[in-house]
This record gives sequence, C-alpha cells and structure tokens, in this order.
Amino acid sequence: MATRKLTITLEADQLERIRTLVESGEAPSVSGFVQHAVGVALDDVAGWGAMLANALEATGGEISAEERRWADEALGNTRRRRSPAA
Repeated sequence: MATRKLTITLEADQLERIRTLVESGEAPSVSGFVQHAVGVALDDVAGWGAMLANALEATGGEISAEERRWADEALGNTRRRRSPAA
C-alpha cells in the first residue's frame, strides 16, 4: 500500500508517551504508532456508523423532522439547524 509523508501536531506529552513506547519496543516507531492509531480510529468510526445504521433500521429508520424538533426541545437544544444540502 502506498504511503505519503505528512506533518501532524501532537501535544508534547502525547509525543513523549509514544516515544517511550517505541524505546520500550511496544511500538515499532512513532510513524508506525500513528499509522496504527489512525487505522483503529477509522475502523471505530466505520463500526459506529454500521451500528447506528442497524439501530435505525431496527427502529424504523431515520428520525423525522418532527421527532428531531421534539428531541431538541426535550434536550433544551436551542441551536438552529441548517437544512441539509440537496
């Protein structure tokens, strides 16, 4: 699989913890650790998306605008929502 180099910003404490893992042999390299962490995060997002889709299917699908207004009111959400782009 092709890789590309990029620059990221981490908190100093996070970088130090990663370097400690590399020095102890628990991670192959800083880059390897970050690649693994990104892969885990992407799998997590996909898993939550699939779980949400299954839950929505099992309970009747997407919520209606009326249900969303009720939930916003019940939760005290006063932020105005933008209409989704067509």
